[in-house]
Amino acid sequence: MTTLIAGSQGQLGRALQATASGAVSAPPEADFNILDAATVSRIVSEARPSLVINAAAYTAVDKAEGDAAAAHAVNATAAGYLAKAAVDAGAGLVHISTDFVFDGTSSVPYSPDARPAPLGVYGATKLAGEEAVRAQHPAPLIIRTAWVYAAAGNNFVKTMLRLMRERDQLKVVADQIGTPTHADSLSRAIWALTAAGVTGTHHWTDAGAASWYDFAVAIQEEALAIGLLDRQVPVVPIRTQDYPTPARRPAMSVLDKSSSWAITGPAAHWRVELRAALAAMKELGA
Repeated sequence: MTTLIAGSQGQLGRALQATASGAVSAPPEADFNILDAATVSRIVSEARPSLVINAAAYTAVDKAEGDAAAAHAVNATAAGYLAKAAVDAGAGLVHISTDFVFDGTSSVPYSPDARPAPLGVYGATKLAGEEAVRAQHPAPLIIRTAWVYAAAGNNFVKTMLRLMRERDQLKVVADQIGTPTHADSLSRAIWALTAAGVTGTHHWTDAGAASWYDFAVAIQEEALAIGLLDRQVPVVPIRTQDYPTPARRPAMSVLDKSSSWAITGPAAHWRVELRAALAAMKELGA
């Protein structure tokens, strides 16, 4: 019973390998070209997996606005290749998607059956990936998540720590609300959901909600508490309109996790998971 992971060198791919209890095949991205259908078919066939997890994605939200073809190739076309190869191998499929498939206008958390309405290229290509997976695989598990970070890799937490060391003040957007999610806790949830045989579309993040400003403030407080930062700098809340970016982002993208939490149990609060991630960063010398 082997699980094949696409995107093995990304934040989630590494976390999945670290938390796995069974056999995992995690080909390096240089060898596993998911943009080539023949390569995908060959590698999946040779691995003979019982499960394929697609943790690969084009996640550069702003860059995607001027690079739509590349974003679509990774997020949609390659997702379809992986789904078809999984079917041909008789394997289950987990596909990771995003809160950015929604427009952020809801006043309540988005349920898995809420109508998608992406605001930009990234969200649109991830939605196209969901559709490609459903078209190819009869029973995929599609998990939408949000604001993922890890102790290693490039992410908001690492960026904030770097800027807090370099600058005397930070300005952070305070009117976009979502849920920070630790890749480690997400990976454990994925293993729990697949072990339970769950299929369909579900949402999973850590518990709670925050703005990017709230997240940044918490990063500084927790990092100071463990000596990962040695000084405090002002963090100033600003509006989205004061920090224009190429891509529009949802103002409120909190997800309703009730269907997945019924299987995994409620997640820990995002601040608890942030504390764990920062402790791991300190061990790594981040």
